[in-house]
Amino acid sequence: MEHELAVLLTELLEKVGLLRRDLKQKGDIDKYEARLARIDQKFSSFAEKVAQNDPEFAKALRTAWQMPARSLAFRNADHQKKDD
Repeated sequence: MEHELAVLLTELLEKVGLLRRDLKQKGDIDKYEARLARIDQKFSSFAEKVAQNDPEFAKALRTAWQMPARSLAFRNADHQKKDD
């Protein structure tokens, strides 16, 4: 997968993961639990397929989905290292 496309996909998953986290924290998760479960199921299938060709990228995607704040922090740290 092209690097630029991989970055965009990772960023998208971070945003959706942050939305999911916000829904949980605000207690609104019950309204969307079934939809989020389906998204999680589709994402898991996607990540498994990606892992067959690029295990490191699949790991980054899983981190972006499951721990979006952590993924974002690591991306920001990497970006700052490149700027220095």
